[in-house]
Amino acid sequence: MSNPASKAIVLLSGGLDSATVLAIANQSFDCHAISFNYAQRSLSEINAAKQIAKHYSVSHQIFQIDKGVMVGSALTDKSMDVPEFDDEEQGIPVTYVPARNTLFLSYALAIAEVKGSQDIFIGVNAVDFSGYPDCRPEYIRSYEIMANLATKAGVEGNTLKIHVPLIDKSKAEIIQIGSDLDVDYAATVSCYQANEQGEACGVCDSCQLRRKGFEALGIADPTRYI
Repeated sequence: MSNPASKAIVLLSGGLDSATVLAIANQSFDCHAISFNYAQRSLSEINAAKQIAKHYSVSHQIFQIDKGVMVGSALTDKSMDVPEFDDEEQGIPVTYVPARNTLFLSYALAIAEVKGSQDIFIGVNAVDFSGYPDCRPEYIRSYEIMANLATKAGVEGNTLKIHVPLIDKSKAEIIQIGSDLDVDYAATVSCYQANEQGEACGVCDSCQLRRKGFEALGIADPTRYI
Protein backbone atom coordinates (compact mmCIF):
# COMPACT_ATOMS: atom_id res chain seq x y z
CA MET A 1 0.00 0.00 0.00
CA SER A 2 1.49 3.34 -1.06
CA ASN A 3 1.91 6.14 1.45
CA PRO A 4 -0.45 9.11 1.09
CA ALA A 5 1.11 12.19 -0.49
CA SER A 6 2.48 14.83 1.85
CA LYS A 7 0.50 18.04 2.16
CA ALA A 8 1.88 21.16 0.47
CA ILE A 9 0.64 24.75 0.66
CA VAL A 10 0.73 26.46 -2.75
CA LEU A 11 0.38 30.21 -3.24
CA LEU A 12 -1.92 30.61 -6.22
CA SER A 13 -2.40 34.09 -7.68
CA GLY A 14 -4.16 32.94 -10.84
CA GLY A 15 -1.24 33.95 -13.04
CA LEU A 16 1.00 31.97 -15.36
CA ASP A 17 3.79 31.36 -12.86
CA SER A 18 1.63 30.22 -9.96
CA ALA A 19 -0.43 27.91 -12.17
CA THR A 20 2.82 26.29 -13.33
CA VAL A 21 3.98 25.90 -9.73
CA LEU A 22 0.70 24.23 -8.76
CA ALA A 23 1.09 21.80 -11.67
CA ILE A 24 4.62 20.98 -10.47
CA ALA A 25 3.64 20.56 -6.83
CA ASN A 26 0.55 18.54 -7.65
CA GLN A 27 2.73 15.80 -9.13
CA SER A 28 4.16 14.85 -5.74
CA PHE A 29 2.04 16.49 -3.04
CA ASP A 30 -1.51 16.72 -1.80
CA CYS A 31 -1.89 20.44 -2.50
CA HIS A 32 -3.86 23.10 -0.66
CA ALA A 33 -3.93 26.35 -2.65
CA ILE A 34 -4.29 29.79 -1.10
CA SER A 35 -5.07 33.12 -2.80
CA PHE A 36 -5.46 36.68 -1.59
CA ASN A 37 -7.74 39.61 -2.15
CA TYR A 38 -5.48 42.48 -1.12
CA ALA A 39 -7.43 45.22 -2.94
CA GLN A 40 -5.39 44.63 -6.07
CA ARG A 41 -6.39 46.50 -9.20
CA SER A 42 -7.42 43.34 -11.06
CA LEU A 43 -9.64 40.93 -9.12
CA SER A 44 -10.16 38.76 -12.20
CA GLU A 45 -7.01 36.90 -11.16
CA ILE A 46 -8.92 35.53 -8.17
CA ASN A 47 -11.54 34.10 -10.51
CA ALA A 48 -8.69 32.55 -12.49
CA ALA A 49 -7.24 31.04 -9.30
CA LYS A 50 -10.61 29.48 -8.49
CA GLN A 51 -10.77 27.93 -11.96
CA ILE A 52 -7.21 26.61 -11.78
CA ALA A 53 -7.70 25.11 -8.32
CA LYS A 54 -10.90 23.43 -9.50
CA HIS A 55 -9.10 22.03 -12.56
CA TYR A 56 -6.50 20.36 -10.33
CA SER A 57 -9.14 19.28 -7.78
CA VAL A 58 -7.24 20.87 -4.91
CA SER A 59 -8.66 22.53 -1.83
CA HIS A 60 -8.56 26.31 -2.07
CA GLN A 61 -8.85 29.21 0.37
CA ILE A 62 -9.10 32.93 -0.45
CA PHE A 63 -8.03 35.39 2.22
CA GLN A 64 -8.99 39.05 2.56
CA ILE A 65 -6.28 41.54 3.48
CA ASP A 66 -7.57 44.95 4.50
CA LYS A 67 -7.57 47.56 1.76
CA GLY A 68 -5.17 49.98 3.46
CA VAL A 69 -2.40 47.50 4.23
CA MET A 70 -0.52 47.41 0.91
CA VAL A 71 -1.09 50.89 -0.50
CA GLY A 72 1.48 52.89 -2.42
CA SER A 73 1.69 50.55 -5.40
CA ALA A 74 0.32 50.95 -8.90
CA LEU A 75 -1.32 47.56 -8.37
CA THR A 76 -3.32 48.70 -5.34
CA ASP A 77 -3.84 52.43 -6.04
CA LYS A 78 -5.97 53.32 -9.04
CA SER A 79 -4.77 56.92 -8.89
CA MET A 80 -1.36 55.65 -10.05
CA ASP A 81 -0.85 54.61 -13.66
CA VAL A 82 0.36 51.12 -14.43
CA PRO A 83 3.46 51.78 -16.56
CA GLU A 84 3.95 50.32 -20.00
CA PHE A 85 6.76 47.83 -20.52
CA ASP A 86 10.26 49.35 -20.45
CA ASP A 87 13.18 46.93 -20.61
CA GLU A 88 15.54 49.79 -19.69
CA GLU A 89 13.83 50.49 -16.37
CA GLN A 90 16.15 50.53 -13.38
CA GLY A 91 15.42 50.14 -9.69
CA ILE A 92 12.29 48.91 -7.96
CA PRO A 93 9.22 49.47 -10.18
CA VAL A 94 6.04 51.23 -9.03
CA THR A 95 4.24 47.88 -9.40
CA TYR A 96 6.11 46.59 -6.33
CA VAL A 97 3.54 45.90 -3.58
CA PRO A 98 4.87 46.60 -0.05
CA ALA A 99 5.72 43.40 1.85
CA ARG A 100 3.39 41.34 -0.34
CA ASN A 101 5.33 38.08 -0.39
CA THR A 102 6.21 38.41 3.30
CA LEU A 103 2.53 38.68 4.20
CA PHE A 104 1.52 35.90 1.82
CA LEU A 105 4.21 33.55 3.09
CA SER A 106 3.22 34.29 6.68
CA TYR A 107 -0.32 33.12 5.96
CA ALA A 108 1.09 30.05 4.21
CA LEU A 109 3.38 29.36 7.15
CA ALA A 110 0.51 29.45 9.65
CA ILE A 111 -1.66 27.21 7.47
CA ALA A 112 1.25 24.80 7.00
CA GLU A 113 1.60 24.41 10.76
CA VAL A 114 -2.13 23.90 11.23
CA LYS A 115 -2.26 21.27 8.48
CA GLY A 116 0.96 19.54 9.44
CA SER A 117 2.68 20.50 6.19
CA GLN A 118 6.42 21.01 5.85
CA ASP A 119 6.30 22.30 2.27
CA ILE A 120 5.29 25.67 0.83
CA PHE A 121 5.41 26.45 -2.90
CA ILE A 122 5.60 29.97 -4.31
CA GLY A 123 6.13 31.11 -7.89
CA VAL A 124 8.67 33.88 -7.32
CA ASN A 125 11.07 34.56 -10.15
CA ALA A 126 14.36 36.47 -10.04
CA VAL A 127 14.95 36.59 -13.79
CA ASP A 128 12.09 38.53 -15.35
CA PHE A 129 11.09 40.32 -12.12
CA SER A 130 14.49 40.99 -10.55
CA GLY A 131 13.40 44.48 -9.51
CA TYR A 132 11.22 43.07 -6.73
CA PRO A 133 13.22 42.65 -3.49
CA ASP A 134 10.89 39.90 -2.23
CA CYS A 135 11.54 37.69 -5.27
CA ARG A 136 15.26 37.25 -4.69
CA PRO A 137 16.83 33.91 -3.68
CA GLU A 138 18.44 35.49 -0.61
CA TYR A 139 15.02 36.68 0.57
CA ILE A 140 13.54 33.19 0.26
CA ARG A 141 16.52 31.65 2.07
CA SER A 142 16.23 34.18 4.89
CA TYR A 143 12.48 33.68 5.22
CA GLU A 144 12.94 29.92 5.39
CA ILE A 145 15.48 30.31 8.19
CA MET A 146 13.11 32.61 10.08
CA ALA A 147 10.18 30.22 9.55
CA ASN A 148 12.07 27.33 11.11
CA LEU A 149 13.15 29.49 14.06
CA ALA A 150 9.70 30.96 14.65
CA THR A 151 7.44 27.90 14.60
CA LYS A 152 6.72 25.03 16.95
CA ALA A 153 7.13 22.64 14.02
CA GLY A 154 10.55 24.02 13.15
CA VAL A 155 11.81 24.00 16.74
CA GLU A 156 10.68 20.39 17.13
CA GLY A 157 12.63 19.33 14.06
CA ASN A 158 9.87 19.28 11.44
CA THR A 159 11.84 21.44 9.06
CA LEU A 160 9.84 23.65 6.73
CA LYS A 161 10.92 23.98 3.10
CA ILE A 162 9.96 26.85 0.80
CA HIS A 163 10.01 25.56 -2.77
CA VAL A 164 10.75 28.06 -5.54
CA PRO A 165 10.97 25.88 -8.67
CA LEU A 166 10.80 28.85 -11.06
CA ILE A 167 13.15 31.28 -9.37
CA ASP A 168 15.96 30.97 -11.92
CA LYS A 169 13.83 30.29 -15.02
CA SER A 170 13.06 32.62 -17.92
CA LYS A 171 9.45 33.13 -18.91
CA ALA A 172 9.97 30.88 -21.94
CA GLU A 173 11.41 28.13 -19.74
CA ILE A 174 8.46 28.44 -17.36
CA ILE A 175 5.96 28.17 -20.21
CA GLN A 176 7.79 25.12 -21.57
CA ILE A 177 7.66 23.41 -18.17
CA GLY A 178 3.96 24.17 -17.85
CA SER A 179 3.19 23.10 -21.39
CA ASP A 180 4.86 19.75 -20.72
CA LEU A 181 2.52 19.43 -17.72
CA ASP A 182 -0.54 20.44 -19.78
CA VAL A 183 -1.16 23.71 -17.94
CA ASP A 184 -4.08 25.58 -19.50
CA TYR A 185 -2.52 29.02 -19.82
CA ALA A 186 -5.69 30.40 -21.40
CA ALA A 187 -7.25 30.12 -17.93
CA THR A 188 -4.55 32.24 -16.28
CA VAL A 189 -4.52 36.02 -15.79
CA SER A 190 -1.14 37.75 -15.55
CA CYS A 191 -2.02 41.34 -16.51
CA TYR A 192 -1.54 44.04 -13.89
CA GLN A 193 -4.77 45.73 -14.98
CA ALA A 194 -6.95 43.04 -16.55
CA ASN A 195 -10.63 43.91 -16.82
CA GLU A 196 -13.45 42.10 -15.03
CA GLN A 197 -13.58 39.50 -17.81
CA GLY A 198 -9.88 38.74 -17.35
CA GLU A 199 -8.88 40.38 -20.63
CA ALA A 200 -5.31 41.70 -20.59
CA CYS A 201 -4.08 45.19 -21.49
CA GLY A 202 -1.15 43.89 -23.56
CA VAL A 203 1.18 46.79 -22.67
CA CYS A 204 2.18 46.38 -19.01
CA ASP A 205 5.39 44.63 -17.92
CA SER A 206 3.61 41.41 -17.05
CA CYS A 207 1.76 41.24 -20.37
CA GLN A 208 4.87 41.91 -22.42
CA LEU A 209 7.06 39.42 -20.57
CA ARG A 210 4.36 36.79 -20.91
CA ARG A 211 3.92 37.49 -24.63
CA LYS A 212 7.67 37.35 -25.26
CA GLY A 213 7.83 33.98 -23.51
CA PHE A 214 5.30 32.44 -25.88
CA GLU A 215 6.99 34.09 -28.88
CA ALA A 216 10.39 32.69 -27.88
CA LEU A 217 8.95 29.18 -27.94
CA GLY A 218 6.94 29.66 -31.11
CA ILE A 219 3.78 28.80 -29.18
CA ALA A 220 0.53 30.63 -29.88
CA ASP A 221 -0.24 33.09 -27.08
CA PRO A 222 -3.61 32.06 -25.58
CA THR A 223 -4.00 35.33 -23.65
CA ARG A 224 -7.26 37.17 -24.16
CA TYR A 225 -6.44 40.81 -24.84
CA ILE A 226 -8.75 43.81 -24.64
